[in-house]
Amino acid sequence: MNRPLILVYATALIVGISYGMHNPIVPVFSKQVIGASYFDLGLIGLSNFIPYMFIPLFVGLLLDRFNNGLLLSLGITIDAASIYLLSISQSVPEVAAFRGMTGIAHSFFWPPCESIISRVTTPQARVKSISKFMGFFVGGLMIGPLIGTFLLENYDVTYRILFQYATFAIATGIVSSLLLKKYGKTAHRTEFSFVSIKKILKFPTVVLMLIFCSSAFGTFLTILPAYMSDRSISESNIELLFFIFGLSRLTSLGFSGLLAKRTFYSLIATMLSISLGMIIAAYSFSFEMFVVAVLIMGFGFTVYFPLTFEIIMRRVQKEHSGGLIGAYETTFGVGWATGPLFAGIVANFFGKATPYLMFFIIGILVTSIIVMKKKELEPAWNPKL
Repeated sequence: MNRPLILVYATALIVGISYGMHNPIVPVFSKQVIGASYFDLGLIGLSNFIPYMFIPLFVGLLLDRFNNGLLLSLGITIDAASIYLLSISQSVPEVAAFRGMTGIAHSFFWPPCESIISRVTTPQARVKSISKFMGFFVGGLMIGPLIGTFLLENYDVTYRILFQYATFAIATGIVSSLLLKKYGKTAHRTEFSFVSIKKILKFPTVVLMLIFCSSAFGTFLTILPAYMSDRSISESNIELLFFIFGLSRLTSLGFSGLLAKRTFYSLIATMLSISLGMIIAAYSFSFEMFVVAVLIMGFGFTVYFPLTFEIIMRRVQKEHSGGLIGAYETTFGVGWATGPLFAGIVANFFGKATPYLMFFIIGILVTSIIVMKKKELEPAWNPKL
């Protein structure tokens, strides 16, 4: 394994651990300590993810002009600052503002990592390398909740102190990201252009899948933990559920190479697993039922990313990949931002379980569209492209 990949994977593991430590607790903290309503949680989720609707496109354009390792280091630095500020927040607007900073930071994490991986690997090895990158990140997301649970249960750590531990954890990632400076250089210079948006819109069904999956995923991350808490799931068990979710995701990544050979059927399975997991969550009243839901959704929220990423990247030259990566991540951000807001409003006015029922229905509709568009999409999946 080459050195830049090791450094990217190490950075992903560190960031994942920090996220795993504090992310599942943010909705619970916001609701119990700050006094946020479900509508407020939706707004906080919107604030967290709305930067991802715009900034990845800008970052993608920067990737072809500036050192990718430095851009990654900037993202992790902003991330560390946002998590610390979260630990001293006192109101919903403050939480929303600091989560917005996290969204900005995240925009400088995924695109540079994906760009470096794309530059140092062959097209044949890209799916496997991207899957490994996700695997280390998900591994961190698994370890983080266990650390958070251990601290909460054994050391009488408050939510605020937990956030500060997470700050220290992610700050260590600045070291590995700076070491990537050597491998993040780019000799290509491109004009700032939004032509990348036009390129990704050539894949309308892929865009539809991305928006649905990211909307559901954003809701899972920002709304579902509070829903679990309302269903009498303890904070430590919520952290444990996210560990189980990570275990499901890590296991699913092990099959990404095999699934890539049957992309159409794999994406159908992805959509159905998310839909099924959502409806199970809607009717879950026990820890065991939520375990079933997160296990099923773990598959769906994992495999769609490397598969759709490869569909897009097969159509672009490596030296011009930055802009398209940014457009891809921006599409992802549209769903991330709108999903939690949608879920928060629906939960506030129509019942706490209603968003998950609606995601189930929408997921079945999107799956039907994918089936009807099979012939249209098959050329994009041609391995010879």
